[in-house]
Amino acid sequence: MRLHRNLVYTTIDSLNAIFNEGEYADKVVARALKKDKRWGSSDRKFVAETIYEIVRWKRLYMEIADVKEPLNRDELWRIFAVWAVLRGYPIPDWRQLEGTPERKIKGRFDELSKIRKMRESIPDWMDELGVKELGEEVWTKEIAAQNKQAQVILRVNTLKTTKEKLRAILMDLNIETEFLKDQPDALVLKERANVFLTDAFKEGLFEVQDASSQLVAAFLDVKPGMRVVDTCAGAGGKTLHMASLMENKGQLIAMDLYESKLKQLKLRAKRNGAFNIEYRIIDSTKVIKKLHEKADRVLIDAPCSGLGVLKRNPDSKWKLQPEFIDNIKKVQAEVLENYSKIVKPGGKLVYATCSILPSENQEQVKRFLSTETGKSFTFVKDVKILAQDTGFDGFYMALLERK
Repeated sequence: MRLHRNLVYTTIDSLNAIFNEGEYADKVVARALKKDKRWGSSDRKFVAETIYEIVRWKRLYMEIADVKEPLNRDELWRIFAVWAVLRGYPIPDWRQLEGTPERKIKGRFDELSKIRKMRESIPDWMDELGVKELGEEVWTKEIAAQNKQAQVILRVNTLKTTKEKLRAILMDLNIETEFLKDQPDALVLKERANVFLTDAFKEGLFEVQDASSQLVAAFLDVKPGMRVVDTCAGAGGKTLHMASLMENKGQLIAMDLYESKLKQLKLRAKRNGAFNIEYRIIDSTKVIKKLHEKADRVLIDAPCSGLGVLKRNPDSKWKLQPEFIDNIKKVQAEVLENYSKIVKPGGKLVYATCSILPSENQEQVKRFLSTETGKSFTFVKDVKILAQDTGFDGFYMALLERK
């Protein structure tokens, strides 16, 4: 186990882009992996996982390294040295790593691990908010679960193949997968692999989608021949799942504020062989008004804090601000008010978020049901998913029926 200079240099450059230039970790990692054609899979794995780990444990490592933001290059090297020592790498005699205090690093780690916000490496405000909303015990377990590396979960595209067939195809490529209990379309990778390079992916046999997110389409109870509206479709992971459950029959309207996201969805839909999707950009209130009382099923996958998916997006610990959460709650209330009107009498609505905060979830639903618009709906059931219970993303969904 030794450190290779070119891989470490790439890691330091990438951390600089994320911490000092405000870039998103996933974009930076994707760019870093294209840097050297000669890298093998273990080299790419080192670069990607090291960047993500240092982003995830940023506060803890900065505290141990005794550095403050903004971070210059020497300080990024000191943070890297902390990571290397704690991961058990022998420290090479490079100029940048001279005088790395190994014993002090281990001692500081033990000391700081006793304080939750340091151990779990989160800002003060996030720790306080978590305790306020979930209580000490649940929050302590949940934030620990949110710091574990996310598993890779595939959703089998049943328009083109079956779970068993896909599992066999991947097995031939030495990619081992397991079925997931109570999740008819899910396969879990036994170990991480770049599945996007496979022909099976290019042919649209599967999408990568977390297990929690895969529960939504079935929860909404979509059936072939219905008119279904996905009001915040984004790049459309859930839209594509609904298309497959509808067997390409009926009408599925994918809406979003951003044309760029719907363009991505169009490409994915083509690959998936999903042909019953219509695309509409929400560029005025008219777009929504035209659909009032027209849909059998409506999904509101609402914008949220994303506090249920920190394991997948560890950089949002540092990008997220408390003001954003206050504002997003107002947006959630507005989308519930406006988009719920699309449901026809007797139709169903699902409100979903990838947050674990009751104030974005059950409290939003409760508030909506007490409004004039909300009074025409009955609450059927809801599901709260915590990472500590399932190992997957934190998630919430509520099913409402229009009277």
